[in-house]
Amino acid sequence: MTGPSNGSGTALWRRHPVAAVVLACLGLFLLIQLAPYGRDHTNPPVSAEPAWGSPQTRELASKACFDCHSNLTTWPWYTNVAPVSWLVQHDVDDGRATLNFTEWDRPQSAGLGDIAELVRSGEMPPIYYRMIHRSASLTDTEKQQLIDGLAATFRNSPPIPG
Repeated sequence: MTGPSNGSGTALWRRHPVAAVVLACLGLFLLIQLAPYGRDHTNPPVSAEPAWGSPQTRELASKACFDCHSNLTTWPWYTNVAPVSWLVQHDVDDGRATLNFTEWDRPQSAGLGDIAELVRSGEMPPIYYRMIHRSASLTDTEKQQLIDGLAATFRNSPPIPG
């Protein structure tokens, strides 16, 4: 037997291959929603922030960096839908482990030079994040203000090396 028939002996998936693919994709989409990863939307308590070089530096860092590099992450509805939830959870976990502006009393892996280069080159925040969060797109002037402000912040309140 070759599968469900339409009565004439021809399998339904052979008569409507696009519909079969759509149904298979829908089934797979529903199935991956059962994966437990990507739904741990916790924001641990803020233990310490740096002594910011200026309020403007904190504001720029907040709008461009805090969703992944702090415990003040905003979790929009789509962060509950796999596979997007997997990407977001991975980025937040990795971001917090590398540099966390709200756990300044713990070791930080990222140094100022690396941060400055990533911001200057446009690698941070990532383009896919900036596409969804337009406010995170910094102008060249804002990028330089953030880099200069972080340099002052790191001088005022150096992170614990990690």
